[in-house]
Amino acid sequence: MEKNIDIEYANIDLDRTERTGMQEVIYCAGKTAEQIAGIVGAMVERGLYNILLTRISEEKVDFLKKSIGGHDVFYDADGKIGVVDRKLSDAPIGNITIVSAGTSDLGVVREAAVTAEVLGNRVNVINDVGVAGIHRLLAKEDMLKEARVLIVVAGMEGALASVVGGLVGCPVIAVPTSVGYGASFGGISALLSMLNSCAAGVSVVNIDNGFGAAVSASRINQMETAQD
Repeated sequence: MEKNIDIEYANIDLDRTERTGMQEVIYCAGKTAEQIAGIVGAMVERGLYNILLTRISEEKVDFLKKSIGGHDVFYDADGKIGVVDRKLSDAPIGNITIVSAGTSDLGVVREAAVTAEVLGNRVNVINDVGVAGIHRLLAKEDMLKEARVLIVVAGMEGALASVVGGLVGCPVIAVPTSVGYGASFGGISALLSMLNSCAAGVSVVNIDNGFGAAVSASRINQMETAQD
């Protein structure tokens, strides 16, 4: 069985699922529409599905749909994420809950949610419960405590991750976003706040990296489920 596909401008890793439990994902920023279509075409020819396309524009999705006729292309415009031949599990496992500080964080939330769902997880979302109105978060405390893993998405000062981390006993994955005014430095302020959280059990991924948070949350969720 071939372990990779070399198509001149890309070397597609077919062995990744065997090694890591997850097939290669296509990061589309910086790639042309033609290159994306070529990579996807080579993958679907080998029967692959649930092909994730991160940071992809609507224009590139439109080109892709025309290039690979007969294959479904799901697209979430908020998260700038696509899935070729999406097949979600009829019995998603565990419970990943994604919590956002504000509506402006929705793009990162959607990237995380789509990724986690494709990976076979049950996903719940709690939007717009930032610390400026902390009662909104506390009203969802039961949902927080039912989660197996929490992803907390916040910009500005990033305080929500510490607050959530102090309320629950499950792993918390914090995602700083680039939302905020000048002194937020494009998410660096939130990143540093989350890294310096005094709440135990809070881990932090890169700025706006909803995809990375979802993959980590999925692995934790599925490991915990397997032990039940």
